[in-house]
Amino acid sequence: MPNGSGSTNTRHASTLRGGTAALALIFALACARPVAAGDDAPVGARAGLETATAAAQSWASDAVLIYLENDEALNPGGAATRWGYLFYSASGQKARGYSVRDGHVVTASNLDMKFEAPPVAAGWIDSDAAIAAAANEAGKVFKQDAGGQLSAMLLMRGAFDEEHPDRTTWTLVYTAPNQPSLFVVVDASAGKVRRTWRG
Repeated sequence: MPNGSGSTNTRHASTLRGGTAALALIFALACARPVAAGDDAPVGARAGLETATAAAQSWASDAVLIYLENDEALNPGGAATRWGYLFYSASGQKARGYSVRDGHVVTASNLDMKFEAPPVAAGWIDSDAAIAAAANEAGKVFKQDAGGQLSAMLLMRGAFDEEHPDRTTWTLVYTAPNQPSLFVVVDASAGKVRRTWRG
């Protein structure tokens, strides 16, 4: 998270309360290029959660996960060698991000937060299930027709769902040369696509 595209993405995450700010984050991610992966095996987003949570709760006992993203390139199954986890402490009114690779925190950094960020819901589906839901619909068509590829996955609460603003969702960003990016929002509890758009 603190290196490459991840640091930019997570800094933008600190402004994520309004729909306009969230949309700006996604458009920034569509243009970002993940850091080149190392020799570690790609894993799903949940693989580093326990490590990141332990580190965060050592930093602040009330730390809760508010945002998650891939910090390195994704493979077709929605796995990456490094994931970034952002936590918020309501008592301290501060946030701290952890980038985890191969079960170890490789970087950690504090972020300025201007608001109390909502935690993601418990029981969210892993990145492979989210990509499976997206791939069965618009993502598959975009990859076939435009030669697109999945470039970013974001887990957060309170973004891109006007009917259910508190819903935790995965947002998948597909990019292709000379094409508008495709955004697919997947309900992180039900595993269903809720919204797609190009931009």
